[in-house]
Order: sequence, then structure tokens, then C-alpha cells
Amino acid sequence: MTYCVGLKLDAGIVMMSDTRTNAGLDNISRFRKMFTWDVPGDRVLVACCAGNLSITQGLLSRINQAIARSRDDDRVETILNAPTLFRSAQLFGEAMKDVQARHRETLQAQGAGADASILIAGQRKGGEMRLYLLYSAGNFIEATPDTPFLQIGEHKYGKPILDRVITPATPMERALKAVYLSMDSTLRSNLSVGMPLDLAVIPADEIRFAVQRRIEQDDEDFAAISRGWAEAIRDAFETLPAVGEA
Repeated sequence: MTYCVGLKLDAGIVMMSDTRTNAGLDNISRFRKMFTWDVPGDRVLVACCAGNLSITQGLLSRINQAIARSRDDDRVETILNAPTLFRSAQLFGEAMKDVQARHRETLQAQGAGADASILIAGQRKGGEMRLYLLYSAGNFIEATPDTPFLQIGEHKYGKPILDRVITPATPMERALKAVYLSMDSTLRSNLSVGMPLDLAVIPADEIRFAVQRRIEQDDEDFAAISRGWAEAIRDAFETLPAVGEA
């Protein structure tokens, strides 16, 4: 399993993913689930993947192969030359449908799940920031002011803090704290999600990554947020009014 979260704010885009995959308690591995592309000054894109690893790796191979072919043939349409971010999301969706059509029946015949999902976010010069959630069928939804964050994978543990804190107007510093806490809550409650983590930040209208970093187990900032949150929850619990006996 995995957990990936994306925020679309007035201040910019924040994306975070874990790196754990497991095929049973005794078969746990680390695979990167966040992938980035950019054309300096023109567009910037980031994708986070969850679900069947062979499906998502096959999809990403198709996306990157198209980019490689376009260097010799500018008629090849790719996520880096598509006219809009919406069209880039459609290209992800078309690749998803192709990979699903090729492998789903065989995977299911062997008792394996073929479902996968992807968060796609970015901005093109002259365009708006976008954040999409792509499903196995190739269709997708977009984050809106009413729902400024999207999640994939093991999302239930990390959702409450985002529901309480995140709005489009949330400042970047506050949003990063919320994303850290969302991931920390998931790590504590589900062993199928694990470190290290990947973090990407795209400031609004700057068409660049302000942050691209790997957060390891011994990261001091993440540890400080985790400890502080645990202590704050315990303190808040103690201050709650007593509940009368039934």
C-alpha cells in the first residue's frame, strides 16, 4: 500500500508520498512513487502513484518514452508539449487505459489486483495551477476550492487533519505542517506506509520546484513535528471534560 497527498493552494502546490510497497509481511520494498518533469520557464509537473506497481511503472515508461521520441520528432505529443495541463492529464489517462487493457486480465487471472491511481499536479506558463486524481479507468477529477486537497492510497488516517486545517488560502508554511502531520498519522496507524518520504513544492506562478527533497527516517524537522503533535494531542486529551458514567 502507499499514501500520497496533494494540495492545491493559492500559494502553490504541495505533494508528498511515501516509498513503501509490500506483497505480504515478509516482502517489503522501497520504490519511489513521486516523479517530476519540468521545462524551465514553460511548465512543471509532478505525479505520485499508488496501486499495482507494475501498472504504474508501465504507465510511466510510456510517458517517458513519448518524451524521448519527441526530441527527434516534434510531432509526438507529450505531457511536456501538450497545450494545457488538462491535456497532459488526458495523456496520463490514455496511457493508463492502454496499460490496463494489456495487463488487467492476466493480473486478475493470477489473483492480483490491477487497480492504480495517480495524482498529477503542475502549472504551465500562462495557465492556472492544476491538481488531478487519475483513476484506473483513465478518467480523472480535479481539485477545487471546495476540495483543495486530493489523496490516494491509504488515505483515511491522514484526512482528518487536512479537513480541519486546509483551505485554498492556507499559507505554505501552515500547509507543509499539515502535510507532515497527515503523513505522520498514517505512518503511525498503518504498517504498509513507510519512510523515506518524498516532498515537492511548486510556488504559484513561478513555474519551478521550490522544494524537491527526500525525508529520511532521521529527518529532524519531521521528527520534531511528530513529537510536538503527539505531545499536543496528549495535553489536549487531558484538558477535555470528564465523561459521566453510564
